Amino acid sequence: MRTYEVSFIVNPNTTDEELKKLTAQLEQIITEQGGKITKTDHQGRRKMAYRIGKFDEGNYTYIYLEGSGREIAEVERRLRVNDAVIRYMTVRTDEDLKRAAKMKAKRKGAAAAPRPAEDDLAALGLSEEEREALEEI
Repeated sequence: MRTYEVSFIVNPNTTDEELKKLTAQLEQIITEQGGKITKTDHQGRRKMAYRIGKFDEGNYTYIYLEGSGREIAEVERRLRVNDAVIRYMTVRTDEDLKRAAKMKAKRKGAAAAPRPAEDDLAALGLSEEEREALEEI
């Protein structure tokens, strides 16, 4: 299963009831198509970075889901034809999560690198002062 993040901005004049109805409709489509919703996040009314149409603000909503990709096409089609939706974007996040886990494991492995043993330091032929200096590091 792939993971996706669907984000959309709705007209700021849209009521909370209409926004909840739209979100419920999208969630129903996702579950009917075989997807699984992991999280729905309503950010509320926020100022946008730039003006879109005649709007400076919008209601932001994010839906995080797992699915095959079929449900994304239908969700995007519904968002495209809805007049209240100003912008929408879908991002596939499973590859980013795998990459982050791989980097975390790599950092953890580097942090657990073995330190030189006493015998290794003695084999280098260092003086007592030089050994103590290396052990402090």
